[in-house]
Amino acid sequence: MISDTTQPRKNYTLPLITLTSLFFMWGFITCMNDVLIPYLKKLFSLTYFESMLIQFCFFGAYFIGSLIYFTISYYSGDPINKIGYKKGILLGLLISAIGCAMFYPAATLSSYGVFLAALFILGLGFTLLQISANAYVSLLGPDESASSRLNLTQAFNSLGTTIAPVLGGYLIQEFFAVNGVVSAQSTKIPYLIFAGLFILLGIIIAFVKLPKFNSEEIESKGLGALKYKNLRLGVIAIFFYVGGEVAIGSFIISLLGQANMGSMPEAVAKNYLSLYWGGAMIGRFLGAISLSKGIDTTKKIIYMLITAVVVFGVIYSIVTLSFAQIHYFLIFIALNLVGFLIGKSSPGRTLAVFACVNVVLVLITMFTNGAVAMWSILGIGLFNSIMYSNIFTLGIAGLGKYTSQGSSLLVMAILGGAVIPVIQGAVADIIGVQHALILPVICYLYIVYFGYYCWKNLGHIEHDGQVKGGH
Repeated sequence: MISDTTQPRKNYTLPLITLTSLFFMWGFITCMNDVLIPYLKKLFSLTYFESMLIQFCFFGAYFIGSLIYFTISYYSGDPINKIGYKKGILLGLLISAIGCAMFYPAATLSSYGVFLAALFILGLGFTLLQISANAYVSLLGPDESASSRLNLTQAFNSLGTTIAPVLGGYLIQEFFAVNGVVSAQSTKIPYLIFAGLFILLGIIIAFVKLPKFNSEEIESKGLGALKYKNLRLGVIAIFFYVGGEVAIGSFIISLLGQANMGSMPEAVAKNYLSLYWGGAMIGRFLGAISLSKGIDTTKKIIYMLITAVVVFGVIYSIVTLSFAQIHYFLIFIALNLVGFLIGKSSPGRTLAVFACVNVVLVLITMFTNGAVAMWSILGIGLFNSIMYSNIFTLGIAGLGKYTSQGSSLLVMAILGGAVIPVIQGAVADIIGVQHALILPVICYLYIVYFGYYCWKNLGHIEHDGQVKGGH
């Protein structure tokens, strides 16, 4: 069992606010990869496969970093349990800052290889942040509301991914073309700013008093976490979820630029990419309300409607598109609200419902053209929203002293973000971007299964927060 060693039990509002800023930052920079891909593809004359090495190196670092973490955990006991969540977060921020700073020599040398190395180091830093922060948020309160809390913090992660294509795209676009010639120099200033922000955030976190959590049994060596079936299935679910989400996001700008989609310019397409990630933000805020306990259904519906309108307004203020250009998105927001009602505040059931919807939306995108295909793929973001949070919390449910070890395995599975886009890039070079979306279809089908399994086998966690089966 994991216990809070801070006595008396403190209010967790300040720690949650502090961690929320962290989620925002890594969401912003992760989404910057989607902006970098088309520019570096043009700069270095890359194929789709070669351009997807950006995601391969970044998300591949999650696998390498988590594998190292898990190996240490197996032989010497859980590192986070020994050094504490706070120190783990600070170390992750330092490594992330180093990764961002490496963009300066990469741009100076105009070397694709050095860019990939910088992204790999940045990914290693994010790995430690994911292992520390996600598990930490799940512990800041009762187990039965963990999905709600993680959805709330992930919503601000999505705010970062929504702003990144517009703000980050503007910064890079302003500097990328020097006298009409594409240049790598544009990445210097933005990523040095990001490095400084990570250091500043680290300083703030260092001075904020965070509650300490320790396992009652400090030595948790071995493969204890893997005896839980919900964790084993959750690892595969994270692999497919991240792989599917990243693959779709990485190809949206290229997809919208195709002739059968209207040959949309990159400067316009990046605003629609913001809608894709902004949909995840809306869904996560709604998920935080839907999956919370102690609120009756009527109030939940009212709060969700108000939240949907407000957050849509925020997105509308961010993107440089007219209401006439984005009003169809409201149809998908309404469909998202219906999905939450069908989910009935069950993390597993909601996950299965949303994955089913995404299977349908991807298939529509594959076999239609124009506005129908475009809005179908953009609507996927709304239903991706609660997937990571729900898979993560269901995966580590009931692990007790193995929580951090299980968390490292789930983060290791973010490898899907490296593997699936690269495979999809290779497939796209052969059969085209649109039909290569068959890979995300497979990803979402597995998530349907995982959500259904958890709904049927872990349903009691919603009532008492304990997993009594699932081995």
